[in-house]
Amino acid sequence: MPFRYRLQKILDFRIRKKEEQVLVVQKAQSVVFQVEEKIRLNDEEIIQTKTGMRTADPRMFEYYDKYLDHLWEKAEKLKQELIEAERILNIEKQKLVKLEQGVKVLEKHKEKSREAYLAEEKAAELKQYSELGVTRFFRQSQERVEEEEAQILKQLQELDN
Repeated sequence: MPFRYRLQKILDFRIRKKEEQVLVVQKAQSVVFQVEEKIRLNDEEIIQTKTGMRTADPRMFEYYDKYLDHLWEKAEKLKQELIEAERILNIEKQKLVKLEQGVKVLEKHKEKSREAYLAEEKAAELKQYSELGVTRFFRQSQERVEEEEAQILKQLQELDN
């Protein structure tokens, strides 16, 4: 009879949950990358605006200042958004670690159960061989006793003749 793990359904369930959590972590990671990209683009726009301001007409300085204030506010909001996205990513990673630990525990338990099963099978096989060996030894010893008795009877018959 082949090995059958009694908690296989639970192990499969935990593996599925872990795989789903991996997808959630990947989505959270992509959100972090998107926010970082927005921050990079905003920083580039700030730099471009500053360089444009140097060559602009002095009458436009007020508009450049307002636009730079807007970009800096946007940068602050993006930094807050990044902090929040990283916090969510860390939470999701912690969940993933817990799920991975649950899977590892069951996989280790499955392996130990398999080893115990194989040890039981080996012990049963050895017991069967041992019983066969004892039976064969007993049968051979009975045959030897019968042969010896037959030889003794033969010798007695020769002596009687």
